[in-house]
Amino acid sequence: MLRIAIILLTLISNTALADVYKFVDSNGHTYYTNTPKNNRYIDSDGQIYYADEPRNSISKSVFRFKTRTYTPRDFTPRAVRYTSVNKQRFSSLIEQAASRHQVDPKLVHAVIQTESAYNSTAISSAGAVGLMQLMPDTARRFGVYDRNDPDQNVDGGTRYLKHLIGLFGPNLDLAVAAYNAGENAVIKYNNSIPPYPETQNYVKQVLALYNRVGVGHARDR
Repeated sequence: MLRIAIILLTLISNTALADVYKFVDSNGHTYYTNTPKNNRYIDSDGQIYYADEPRNSISKSVFRFKTRTYTPRDFTPRAVRYTSVNKQRFSSLIEQAASRHQVDPKLVHAVIQTESAYNSTAISSAGAVGLMQLMPDTARRFGVYDRNDPDQNVDGGTRYLKHLIGLFGPNLDLAVAAYNAGENAVIKYNNSIPPYPETQNYVKQVLALYNRVGVGHARDR
């Protein structure tokens, strides 16, 4: 029995540490899965499925669907526990980066929960990596040499947030929108939230989490 328990714990541990991929559908909903995008399929009713293998390598009769897909807004109990553990694990790191760059730590937490659900190995379909989902250009711009390193990732992401807050003044909505869509997209639309469903939903989610975990900075409208 002890040997079986050890094997089970090992399997669970390996699963928990697997890479997580982030996808955003046409309605702006964010999904996290341990299956790469080329194994994701949408049926005629618009339902999204995640398979164990690429579609062209298996027949429909043996098609097996993943069930470990979740969103930050609708966690399974296991995902909630996993997120809670990682939140505690990285809390000190986040506090230090926030203090160093004078950004409200509650905002950094809200961005990280929305971006990666506190999974330091999260990888988006666009190639963004880590807790704060940094793209290569953004990482280089803010001094991050290893996006997979949580310390560098959070420091670079927090520096970027600080830059965006300074760029767009007291309007936190625009800073958050720029973190998702890029500062040029916000500027392109005359300093307003770009009309992208993903970005609009992203802003709502980040600010809802931010206001839920604490008062933080006052937001001007």
